Amino acid sequence: MPPELRLAQGAAPVACVDIGGTKVAVNMVDHRGALGRRVEPTAKQGAPDALARQVLGMIGASCEAAHIDARDIAAVGVASCGPFVLNQGLVELASPNICGALAGSGRGLPNDWTTAVLEAPLREVFARVRVENDGIAALQAERRWGALQGLDHCAYVTWSTGVGVGLCVDGRVLRGKNGNAGHAGHMFVSDNLDALCGCGNIGDVEALVAGNALPRRFPAWLDAASVLIAAKAGETGAIAIIDEICRVMGRMLYNLVVTLDLQRISLGGSVFWHHRDYLLPRLQAQLKGRLPALTDGCTLVPAGLGERVGDFAALALVA
Repeated sequence: MPPELRLAQGAAPVACVDIGGTKVAVNMVDHRGALGRRVEPTAKQGAPDALARQVLGMIGASCEAAHIDARDIAAVGVASCGPFVLNQGLVELASPNICGALAGSGRGLPNDWTTAVLEAPLREVFARVRVENDGIAALQAERRWGALQGLDHCAYVTWSTGVGVGLCVDGRVLRGKNGNAGHAGHMFVSDNLDALCGCGNIGDVEALVAGNALPRRFPAWLDAASVLIAAKAGETGAIAIIDEICRVMGRMLYNLVVTLDLQRISLGGSVFWHHRDYLLPRLQAQLKGRLPALTDGCTLVPAGLGERVGDFAALALVA
């Protein structure tokens, strides 16, 4: 079982923010645990700072519900989908599932943002703010509390609205020049013309297998969950779809393992987590027996922090 979200007795409260392409979740955490949780659909309309304003409003509502004075918050940890763009050193999101100008009208997002302003408005209110890619933050949480404890060569992969990755080699978490290391979901793997990613790429991993990609590519299905439920029930067409997307995702995992010589990859995210017993052996099959000198000894496991990995990811940034 995952540990509790909790700070030491006497520690000042912190705000934990998890930003995804579908929803934003906010918790206050102090010695009593996680309090005042708020969840809302991710803001995608209005001015480019609409998401930051949403986060500030949710922090305020969470403080009120938790009976915490916002002035007492010691730090704000934000684990967010990326990629990031730095504007005068402050993070803005160039997220394919949030910013509509990246892929244009083909993706149907209701804005013309090239970036979503994030860090600057938060720093106008709070003295200590740390924003990190959600894959990197989740990796840190999994190494601290979850399924990657004690490992120096490992990765965390989220399979959800998008596909995100956090990487650790030789005990060092990889970040890159703008904090974007690990965006393996945007590896080109296909020329499928039906696979338009929100970043503008056609045929990258995310465009083929992400939770919001399946109903676009296969309109007969309402969402990724409906395809998976049908596949598990034995529906032949659904099984073929899931086998194909597991081949794509499995090859991405294989590429990470052989490139970085990993010991373990933990997997989370809504698409994977709710169907992990069905998906995990199909992903493992894409590694098994392929170049054993590199793949033997590397295991795929469900995230040790389960559905709460996003909350722990944000906490890991400030606690």
